[in-house]
Amino acid sequence: MEDLNAILTPGMLVEHPGRPDWGVGQVQSNIGGKVTVNFRDEGKVVIDSFRIGLVPVFGDQN
Repeated sequence: MEDLNAILTPGMLVEHPGRPDWGVGQVQSNIGGKVTVNFRDEGKVVIDSFRIGLVPVFGDQN
């Protein structure tokens, strides 16, 4: 299987493609296929990189 989030590093902003209601999240860590993200409207979530590909967000996210 492929790690769909291998390029994500701490501090990057992302969105969950299946949960737009969570808002924009900030990557906290990316270790061994597990990405911890602190989402604006959901809180801290651990994502399995082999199942979900997070979408990087670029630009101003006020």
